[in-house]
This record gives sequence, C-alpha cells and structure tokens, in this order.
Amino acid sequence: MIERLYLSEHFSFGTCELNFKEGLVAFTGPSGAGKSVLIQALLSLFGYGDTNAALVEATVAKHIDMDDFGVQGEDVNIFRLVKSKSTRYFINSQSISRKNINEISRKLINYLSVKDDGEFENERLLELVDAISSQKNPLHVEDLKEFKKSYVEFKKLDAELSILVEKERKIEELKDFARFEISKIDEVNPKIGEDEELQIQKKTLSKKEKIGALLEKATQIFEMESSIVETLNLMDEESSFFDECMNELRAKFEFQQERLDELEDIDVESLLERIEKIAGLKKRYGDIEEILSYKLRKIEELKEYENITIKKDELEKNYKKAKIKVEELAQKISKTRTRNLSNMNNSINDYLKELYMPDVKLMIVKKDLDEFGLDKIVVNLGAVELKKISSGEYNRLRLAFLATRHEYLQGDGGVLILDEIDSNLSGKESMSVANVLLKLSKKYQIFAISHQPQLSSRADMHFLVEKDGNISRVKLLNKNERVEELARMVSGEEIHEKALEFAKSLMTR
Repeated sequence: MIERLYLSEHFSFGTCELNFKEGLVAFTGPSGAGKSVLIQALLSLFGYGDTNAALVEATVAKHIDMDDFGVQGEDVNIFRLVKSKSTRYFINSQSISRKNINEISRKLINYLSVKDDGEFENERLLELVDAISSQKNPLHVEDLKEFKKSYVEFKKLDAELSILVEKERKIEELKDFARFEISKIDEVNPKIGEDEELQIQKKTLSKKEKIGALLEKATQIFEMESSIVETLNLMDEESSFFDECMNELRAKFEFQQERLDELEDIDVESLLERIEKIAGLKKRYGDIEEILSYKLRKIEELKEYENITIKKDELEKNYKKAKIKVEELAQKISKTRTRNLSNMNNSINDYLKELYMPDVKLMIVKKDLDEFGLDKIVVNLGAVELKKISSGEYNRLRLAFLATRHEYLQGDGGVLILDEIDSNLSGKESMSVANVLLKLSKKYQIFAISHQPQLSSRADMHFLVEKDGNISRVKLLNKNERVEELARMVSGEEIHEKALEFAKSLMTR
C-alpha cells in the first residue's frame, strides 16, 4: 500500500503531505479544485504521465522484486520524482528510467482513467482467461511457456525463410553480379606489390633518355682512372681508396645500364594501361590486398548462392515442423481457454449483477496465429455494442472486468487508482459501485476521485480538495466534516436539512 504522498513546489498545491491507510480512499471537492491534478502527481511518480511538481515522493509499504531492474527492494520502498530541466526517477535513492519504473509499478498499480478502454483489449482478456485456466489446470502455465518459446523459434525460422526466398528470387541476378565482379578482378589479376613496382618503372622510363645521356658522358671518368692512380703513387699517396670508389661506381653504372637495357623491351603504352587498370580496381575496392580479399568473398558468395536451394529445402522442413508444433500448442491452449471461459464469464456477471447491469456474454473466435495464440475474445452486452452503451454502463462494465482481473491476477493485493468511476450514475447505481469497491478494498488499497456521495460515504478515508484563489488544499475529513461534504455533493453549495439527513443516512449504512 501507499502510506505517504509528498509534493513540493507544485504550481497548484505548493507543498502537500498526505498519509494513507489501507482500504478505500476517496477524494471529493468542487470541479476544478485539483482532484485530478493531485492524482496525476501520484501517477507520475509511477511513470504514468507528467506533473508540474518539483518533487513527488511516496512511501510504498510492500516488498517488490526489482532485481531484474538493478534495484534492491525493501519492505518499505521510497519512490521519488525530481523535476528541474529534466525529470529523474528514483527508487530507494537508486536512479531508474521512467520506462523501468513504470514496468515495476505495473506489478503494484492498476490505473483506470475516464477514457481508458484497456480492460477490453484482447491481450488483457486472454491474460485473464489464462489466469483462470491456470487455477483450474496448473499444466496450462507450462503449455503457455512452451507455446511462447515455440512461437519465438517459429517466427525466427519464418524470418530466415522469407530472406532466403527473396534471395532465391534474385539468385540469378546475384550470381551474375558475383561472376562479373570476379571476372573483373581476374581480367587484371593484380599481384601484391605490383602497383609499387609499376610506378618505379614508370618513373624510371620518364628519366630514361636523360639518364642514358648522362651515363654515357659520366663513363668518360674511367678513361682517366690510370692517370689518377699514377698521380697518387707519385705523390706517395695510398690509391686503394680510389680503386674501391671506382669499382663501386663502375658497378652502379653497369647496374643502371642493365636496367636501361631492360626498359628497351618494355611497351610504354602497355605499362601505362596496366597501371590504369590496377588504379581502377583500387579506386573501387581499396588496395590490392582488399581487392583479392573481395574476390575471395565473392567466390564464397557464389558457392552460397549455388547451394541456396539446398539450404532453403532444409529450412522449409524445419519451418513446417515448427509451424505444426506451435499450431498444435495453440490449439491445445485454445481448448483450455474455451473450457474455462464460462468461469470468467460467471465471475464478471456476478459483479455485473451487483452493479445492476445485464449479463455479458464472452465468446472465443479464431484469428490468425500471433504471439497470443489463435484466440480472440469477443465481448457482447446483450444485443448492444459496447461502443453504443452509455458512459455510466461502460464504467460499471469496466469495473466488473477490473474486479475480476484483480481477483485472479493480483491475489496478493495492490493499488487501484480510479478516476470518476461512478460518474453519470443514479444514486442506486452509484451505491452499487461503492459496494463493489468496498469489497475490493478489503484486499486492495483504492484511490478514487468521486462526485457522488455514495462512494465517498463508504470510504475508509475521505479527503476534501478545495481551492483558495490559485492554491489547492487537501484536508482529511472527520465524521462531521464528511457529513457536510456529502450533503454538499447532494445539494450543492447551499446545504439544506434534507441533504444533511440523507448524508447522515449514507454514513450509517
């Protein structure tokens, strides 16, 4: 249960602190006083919508398993919202995202707003009939787990097969492209390091004539070699250094001459053409290592394309097996749901009788297989479509579903937050809603905004929300103050004696 709510720097309430106990907690007051704003501040703390408060804090006296979200749960947990430029959420001083705090809160909080039609969503209806079925047949839980696991595998195979079928449809085009890419590289057949060697040859060719002419002129130095040696000897100088230098120079000149002779056999146009072809490949695929690596990948792809039919046949076999298995499980689950749908129907109708409503009839119809199975639950209220019933009837119908849902899905209790669940109802109908909530309040803490005196008269705690200028205030009413507030709800601002008598009678029922 929520033991305490604290607001700070709220544009309407300023600072506000409320303490709660178990049971039914009612909020009443004139329209525009701030009842919905207060409840919205509470809801924002659990990830439902936003608030204008700088700080919202609630003390929740219930152990909540939050290990999966990285939060240490306590027997008493502090939920906190801090808002400045951005909104931050904390549980027990540990930071948490809004999405995760909302996921955690769903285990504890169930919110039903004026415009909420979530109780009739097929997923929620199936969840309820599955909960009822699991009580009657515990093996149903295992069937659901097995179905979910099998459905995930089935969808995975379905996705893989779809990709493979699409590939097969384009396989010839893909094959042609792979062959074209391989042949394009094979046509040039580059070797690692070849591009660098070709650039050296190109550079040497560009200087061939000039090097040849200078080399021919430079070799004249060898005609003077003997004269230089003789001169050094006459000078009593050692000539060995000169001999070594001349030998080294002779070797370099001979090597360069050999290269020039080799270049005579090179076709310049062919050289430039090959450089251009390799440059074209490099521009498209990267360096030569990357070119050759790309070629190998295309060879492997071509093998894969050529084997794709074999893979597809094997995948189709696995897909058919998975489909048969998941459909068999879905059929089994559907039979169990159908057998137990009457229990769900009876439970809802028990509440509807108390709420002076006609019986509802639930039917399971088949739909395409999805993650919830093959079933769709259709809700019929007599001969009238749900969208055509009055808002008062709609609210009571939602309450019957909500009460049944909490009976089977939140057996360990929780918190219900209701926004004007008794709006547009007669006194008799309002009292029926109050009585149903009173039953639920034995197990759940209920926060309810109401404009009807019947619900408020049954509350374990009754708060009045009033507005003084631009400031809203909340006050816990004592017994006499509750009588006055109930009378105001009956007669308006000018409270007459009959209204007081009626209010006192409500309090004594």
